[in-house]
Amino acid sequence: MVIFDTNMILRYLLNDNEEMADRAEYYLENDDVYITLEVVAEVVYVLKGVYSMERSKISATIKGFLELVNCKERAVLELALEVYGERSLDFVDCVLYGYHVARGAEIATFDKKLLNLMK
Repeated sequence: MVIFDTNMILRYLLNDNEEMADRAEYYLENDDVYITLEVVAEVVYVLKGVYSMERSKISATIKGFLELVNCKERAVLELALEVYGERSLDFVDCVLYGYHVARGAEIATFDKKLLNLMK
């Protein structure tokens, strides 16, 4: 098992450093690769904040990447990405929504956007 960090995912998705992108691809082709919600949250933050990628493109790009890896919280992450691509919530709020829907978790929040989404 190999767990990808943020930079490994970014180099693969952006292919902005051929050597690093090739190394990431090697892992994807030859190992059982896992990703975590925390790392995906950082990937989203970097794609939006540093690379100015649109939310819908971030969502679609990471959803496509999910087909190549394992993620313990896949259902939560897929819901979070769906909402992130369509709404103006922070990604972490989208993850909380994913836990609410996929796991039936009660979310305690004062965030009005998140509260409205969970109704």
